[in-house]
Amino acid sequence: MIIKEITEILESYAPLEYAEDFDNVGLLVGDPNSQLTGVLITLDTLESVVEEAITHNCNLIVSFHPIIFNGLKKLTGKNYVERVVIKAIQHGIAIYCLHTALDNHFNGVNAGISEVLGLQNRQILLPKKGTLKKLTTYVPVKQAEALKKALFDAGAGNVGNYSHCSFSSFGTGSFKGESESNPTLGKRGQLHQEEEIQLHITFTRDLEKKVLQALFKAHPYEEIAFEVLTLDNTYQQIGMGMVGDLATPMDEKEFLEFVKERMNCGCIRHSELLGKKVRKVAVLGGSGAFAIDAAKASKADFFLTGDIKYHQFYQAEGRLVVADIGHYESEQYTKNLMAQYLTKKIPNFAVRLSEISTNPIKYL
Repeated sequence: MIIKEITEILESYAPLEYAEDFDNVGLLVGDPNSQLTGVLITLDTLESVVEEAITHNCNLIVSFHPIIFNGLKKLTGKNYVERVVIKAIQHGIAIYCLHTALDNHFNGVNAGISEVLGLQNRQILLPKKGTLKKLTTYVPVKQAEALKKALFDAGAGNVGNYSHCSFSSFGTGSFKGESESNPTLGKRGQLHQEEEIQLHITFTRDLEKKVLQALFKAHPYEEIAFEVLTLDNTYQQIGMGMVGDLATPMDEKEFLEFVKERMNCGCIRHSELLGKKVRKVAVLGGSGAFAIDAAKASKADFFLTGDIKYHQFYQAEGRLVVADIGHYESEQYTKNLMAQYLTKKIPNFAVRLSEISTNPIKYL
C-alpha cells in the first residue's frame, strides 16, 4: 500500500470537510505516494513519538492533534514543533492529522467518552451548520428512476434513519440545440419540449463530488441543468460534543468519583455542586468552554470537558455542574478509535498504538 491509500480510508471515516475552519488537518508532512511500511497511531506527535516510529519501521504517524497548527516560516529546530518536522522529514516519515474532523464525527471523540461513561440515548450537543446540501435537477420522465438510483447509490437521499429520500414534481422543459449541439432528445436547430421531472435530493457535504459524478454519468442530456444549495438545516449526525443519559442516576460526588476512575483523571476541577441526582451528561473532548451554554440548553446535569478558565466556571449559573477533567484525559481514547477503524479496514496490515503518554500536565 501507499500512504495515500491509508489517508483515503481515514477520510472515509472522518471527512476533512467537517473539520473546523481554524484547524489544520490532513497530510501535514510527507509524500502521499510513498510505499507504506507501518502506521503508528498517537494523540500528539512529539520527538519521542517520531523516535518510536523509527524504531518500529512505521513511516506514517496518524496523529489526532496537528503538529503544525499556526504555520511555519522557518525550519531551524529552535522549538519542538520544528524539531519534530525536521526529524520526520530526515527519516522519511509522513504525519497525518484528523483533529476536529474526528471531533465532529458522531462516532468520534465524544462517542469515545460517552462509551467509557456508559451514556445512553446519545445526541450531538452542537450540530454543525452547513453540512447538508440539496441538488435540484431536471430529467426526462422515462430516465428519472435510473438517475435517482445512481444518486442514491452515491449516498444521496439519506435523512436520519431513512434512505432513498427525494421529491419530484412534473413539468415541461424546453430547449433548442444550437449548431454545435448533439441533443439526446429532439433535433439540432429545433425547439423541443419534453415532459420532465424536477428532482430534489439532499446529501451531506462530503459527498458532493461523488454525487455530482453520478449525476454527470447517469443523466441522459448533453448539457445538464442543475443547482446545488447549502441548507441552513442542522444535521444531527455531525457536530461537536455529545449528550446522553446515565443508565442509573448517581449522586454528584458519586458521579465525580466514577468519572475520575473511568477517565483516569489526576484531578477534577468543578463548579458548585447542586445537591441533585445526575441523570443527563454532556461531554466535549478537548477545550470545550464554548459549549457551556449549549450544555445548559440540553438540560444536562453535568458538563465534562477540559481547559476551563476561572471565570468560565461562573457560566454554570446554578443550572448544571461544569467539570474540567483535563484536555488530555478527555481525548485519551481517541487514538484507540483511529486504530480500531484502520484495523477493521486493513486487517492484514500492522497498525501500532503509540505506547508514549503525550500528556504534558503532571499532578502532585
